[in-house]
Amino acid sequence: MRKRVVITGLGVVSAVGNSIPEFWNSLIDGKDGTKEITAFDASPYRTKLAAEISGLDPQAYFSRKELRRLSRCDQFGLVAFREAWRSARLDKDLIEKERAGIILGAGSGGILSVEKYFRDFYRGRKKPSPSLLISYSLATTTDVIAVESGLKGPRSTTATVCSSSSASIGVAYEMIQMGLADVMVSGGSDSLCEVSYSGFSSLKLVDPESCKPFDKRRQGLIIGEGAGILILEDLDHALRRGAPVLGEFLGYGICADAYHLTAPEPNGEGVERVIRAALSHAGVSPEEVDTINAHGTATPFNDVAETRGIKRVFGERAKEIPISGIKSMVGHCLGSAGGIEAVATVLTIKNGVISPTIHYEVPDPHCDLNYTPNHSIKRDVRVALSNSFAFGGNNVCLVFKKFSSE
Repeated sequence: MRKRVVITGLGVVSAVGNSIPEFWNSLIDGKDGTKEITAFDASPYRTKLAAEISGLDPQAYFSRKELRRLSRCDQFGLVAFREAWRSARLDKDLIEKERAGIILGAGSGGILSVEKYFRDFYRGRKKPSPSLLISYSLATTTDVIAVESGLKGPRSTTATVCSSSSASIGVAYEMIQMGLADVMVSGGSDSLCEVSYSGFSSLKLVDPESCKPFDKRRQGLIIGEGAGILILEDLDHALRRGAPVLGEFLGYGICADAYHLTAPEPNGEGVERVIRAALSHAGVSPEEVDTINAHGTATPFNDVAETRGIKRVFGERAKEIPISGIKSMVGHCLGSAGGIEAVATVLTIKNGVISPTIHYEVPDPHCDLNYTPNHSIKRDVRVALSNSFAFGGNNVCLVFKKFSSE
């Protein structure tokens, strides 16, 4: 018999809020976190805009010694983890540490810090700080959370590019299903870095104005940063300790397009397969899905492929399903995108409000579904999907449900 897996804690750092209440209020109000970037000089690139974190004072969370070793990515991950851990009412001294683990999606790690190291080196500084290189590994955020929490159960870092943190949630679920853990920390963290920023700019995949998912005027994404952390827990374990239950995770799908290194399969065949796989794994029919948190990058081909894939699964009913594209507000947070969007999906179910896709003004005949344009809507949501697609055709779809004790 399959175990029931629930979400007992959430934490977030984003361009529109550095706590769950602030993040959620910004989403339902349609707040855009896009601003001119300050992390590095973006003047050579197609745009100077990014959904950059602001209002987060690292000195309020970390000592000077810690800050010498923690990358920006690690800081985001730890702040979001601490919020998720507190909200789950977990005490590391009262749980069986060998049965609690961490699986996060890989972000850019400390690449921003490494870039600073080499700038210092080539500018002639005699001794650029070697501490800047500590977080070069993509697994470092997972590692620093493990050190802080003392959790000794399953531990890994998944790397499926922009679907990494969604994949981590699925793998964390499997650890509980296989009886290897009672509690799993999942999601991901990522931070801006110049190498990623310049790469997307050179591919002409960034919009110099704003992120406009599914709008005919869309020119590409706005790169974002942040962290989204979820605490997954075996239901029986959660009930025994009187934990808050925010929602239930039913299952997931993961598959490959096997089509192209950057472009999606244009007819949405990969999107269709991953959604169908997720629904089958979760034991949910297409008729039960109430809303979809779209991948919605605002790149010309991805939005069309996602729309076509949704139509292939849901048929005529596809036009009735409210779809939310929160990258229009938080940007495309790359390795942490799926984690942040999963947090938003759980909050949608919990609060009964579907956040909007902002900057949607000019309909595209190839993207003709209900993208919840510009204003949030109240809706009783029992089942919600969260889509994540990535370069190389790395597709993941997560299925969440409103919790019921029955």
